[in-house]
Amino acid sequence: MLRHERPVIRIFLPALLVSMLALASVAVGQKARRETVAYTPPNLSLVAEPALITVCPTEGAAPSVVHLNARVSSNSPVGYRWTTNAGRIDGDGPNVTWDVSGLQPGYYKAYLDIDTGSGDAACQAFTSTTILVNRCPPPPPTCPNVGIVCPDRVVVGEPLTFSSNISGGSGNVAPIYNWTVSAGTIIDGQGTSTIRVDTNGLAGQSVTATLSMGGYTLECSATCTVNFPVPVECKKFDEFPNIARNDEKARLDNYAISLQNDPTSTAYVIVYPGQRGRPGEVQQHTTRIVDYLVNSRGISGTRVITLVGPQRDVLLVELWLCPQGAKPPGMTP
Repeated sequence: MLRHERPVIRIFLPALLVSMLALASVAVGQKARRETVAYTPPNLSLVAEPALITVCPTEGAAPSVVHLNARVSSNSPVGYRWTTNAGRIDGDGPNVTWDVSGLQPGYYKAYLDIDTGSGDAACQAFTSTTILVNRCPPPPPTCPNVGIVCPDRVVVGEPLTFSSNISGGSGNVAPIYNWTVSAGTIIDGQGTSTIRVDTNGLAGQSVTATLSMGGYTLECSATCTVNFPVPVECKKFDEFPNIARNDEKARLDNYAISLQNDPTSTAYVIVYPGQRGRPGEVQQHTTRIVDYLVNSRGISGTRVITLVGPQRDVLLVELWLCPQGAKPPGMTP
């Protein structure tokens, strides 16, 4: 039995020794490879967005924030340490925010140190970025609320008064009042908040007062317009001397028709006595004319006004039509 086993052992023993040597060689190679593994230095870049920022120290304004974004390539976990020479950094990872609210204009820096935790200086990295803080521009100028108070009474020949109401607008501005008018003449108040305007000869026209506020970089103005009514005047309808009764009635018939066509008008009958007239002659003519207009032509007695004019060479009767609002006719000498 033993004689047969020895040849078998001699056959397999060399193969077994070769296998053991191969395994040992592999183990040694693996250990050598593990011992020669090295850390790769990290690659670091940093971007600030925005790199130019305007900070306004306005009460209630939103915070002024810059976003800092780091890009790191490393085959190991990375630790981040952020610092800055002004402002406040919020966060501790690769992406943080930098609050620069309240900083004065100028250049500021943010710094980033990273470490892979290996303890090897070659596995650390450092970088920084710079931003520029601009001064907040002054607020844009604003116009004040400019208003003009128009006169409530408009009479031709009497001065008009325009006054202004000013409120709001940019502060620290000394207002300058500059008035212009489209008609008439400024007789008082230029450069102040109230003016007076001469209106002689402006019947039937309009006057526009414009106030432009100086001292502002904007066009700050207001206007106000008043209209003068077309002048209403009495019109002489007819005149005649001491004529026959029927001729007088014919004249009065036409006169009555015009009065009826304008129920708001007033009839003025002016009788001028003659130098050689009989006593009571003026009263006789006046009574006769009014009686005919009222009783024969149906004109209301309240619409007929009689006047006695100055003496003439001979008796003369004038018939006037006066629209509503017109001044009574003047009596010629």
